[in-house]
Amino acid sequence: MAQIVLQHVRKTYRVSKRKPGMLGALKGAFTRETTQIRAADDISFSIEPGELVGYIGPNGAGKSTTVKMMSGILVPDAGEVRILGRIPHKQRKEHVSHIGVVFGQRSQLWWDTPVMDSFHLLRDIYRVRESDFKRRLEELTGMLDAQALLHVPVRQLSLGQRMKCELIAALLHDPEILFLDEPTIGLDAVTKLNLRAFLRAHNQKGVTMVLTTHDMDDISALCSRVMVIGKGRLLFDGDMGEMRRRYAPARVIKARFEADVAPFALEGAQSVEMDGRAVKVTFLPEQAHADALIASLASRGSLADLTVEDTDVEQLVADMYKEMDR
Repeated sequence: MAQIVLQHVRKTYRVSKRKPGMLGALKGAFTRETTQIRAADDISFSIEPGELVGYIGPNGAGKSTTVKMMSGILVPDAGEVRILGRIPHKQRKEHVSHIGVVFGQRSQLWWDTPVMDSFHLLRDIYRVRESDFKRRLEELTGMLDAQALLHVPVRQLSLGQRMKCELIAALLHDPEILFLDEPTIGLDAVTKLNLRAFLRAHNQKGVTMVLTTHDMDDISALCSRVMVIGKGRLLFDGDMGEMRRRYAPARVIKARFEADVAPFALEGAQSVEMDGRAVKVTFLPEQAHADALIASLASRGSLADLTVEDTDVEQLVADMYKEMDR
């Protein structure tokens, strides 16, 4: 049975506009021009227990709005949101005790007090038994190597350290579902790798996760399923392999010759690009086999290096956005 169900959900914002300067401010005091933005436009999907779903799209696509409706912060204008059988905005107390939420650009920790004070407060809010609290805290801080951070004021933490503590805070009450909105924004590569390993481990324990991010490496490393949203509409829902086959079926062979070779064409390739001794061959697997193309390359000269790659995920998603804007 699905844990998360959205059916024909819509959410519209009304945004005010005014011209700059004193004259614009004066006119805005009497007349106000407004425009409507559809942040969610007839969105429907369901998520099964234990899934780790990437929810991606450009800025303003409606990702955070969807997460806020699922977490009960926002009320949809139309349609229905059900999480674990509950309607989030109508059953907030019951709902929040079963979910965790991490917003990369917002904090649930008290800024001027030690991290441990926030954890104790969350323990009381969620009514976590002391024995369970101690066990969960020891487990989570151990996994994230965060024991030394517990008595440091939140304002003195680095961004990476704070995100570790935000994740611990979201999981202290052992939620069944975790919503993650840009959790790795601004983090260095080492911290990102640690957080990904932590999220993967918790997902394998059965925690359902919905991850919104602009970092395609997060999606590739973590998500078995990808949903792409644009202008409030769900454009794609499937696994990464299906998305590649549908939107970026081409593969790329990159090779470097040990010596200069004359320009050439390869039968079956979409294109052959040469830059000195480097060559880039783009092809469709259903029209040409990689081994045949590699053999043809090797016949042109000795190869110093060779790789076969899929289309870069970031380029794939960027191309999808371009199609959406047409």
